[in-house]
Amino acid sequence: MRLILMGPPGAGKGTQAKVIATHFKIPAISTGDIFRANVAGKTPLGIEAQRYMDAGEYVPDTVTNAMVRDRIALPDAAPGFLLDGYPRTLAQVDELDSMLTDAGSKLDAVVALTAELDELVARLLQRAAVEGRADDTEEVIRRRQEVYAEQTEPLLAVYRERGLLIEVDGMGEIDAVTHRIFDALEQPVV
Repeated sequence: MRLILMGPPGAGKGTQAKVIATHFKIPAISTGDIFRANVAGKTPLGIEAQRYMDAGEYVPDTVTNAMVRDRIALPDAAPGFLLDGYPRTLAQVDELDSMLTDAGSKLDAVVALTAELDELVARLLQRAAVEGRADDTEEVIRRRQEVYAEQTEPLLAVYRERGLLIEVDGMGEIDAVTHRIFDALEQPVV
C-alpha cells in the first residue's frame, strides 16, 4: 500500500500515520523525521538542509526530494509506505510521480484529513502549552494554516482529478477518525 496522508497542521496526521502504517506493515515516512535523521547523521543532504534551517528558511525542493527519494528506496519501503508531509508543492507532486515511475509503482490513495480552522488553532495552542513550545503563538499557527492553504491545498485538486483523493473528517476522538479512515480505505479497523 502506497499512501499519502495530507491535511493542515493540527489535523492529526502524525497520530493517524502511526496507526495506518502499523496496520499495513509499512513505514510512516515523515519529512520532519527525514530531515532530523539526515541532520543528525551529518549526511551531505543533512548538512545542506541544516544551512537553510539555521537561517530560518525553507529547505529547497531539490534537497527535500533527494531525501525522500533516498528514503523510499530503502528495503522496508519496498512493499509500500505512507508519506506524511510530502508532497507539499505541485513541483514535489511531479517529482514523486517520477520517483514512483522509476520504481515501477504507483500511489494507492491520498487521504486528506479535514478540520475547521478554529479547532486546528485551538488544538495547536493546547499542544504548544503542553509541550512548552513558546514559539507556537496563535499568530504563527494561523500563518502556518495560511501557508498550507496557499501551497498544499492545491495538491488536493490534482489528486482528486486523478481519482486518488479520499477526504476524511479529522474532527473528533482519535479512534473515531481512525475508523473513518479505514472505512474510507475499505479496510477493517485494527
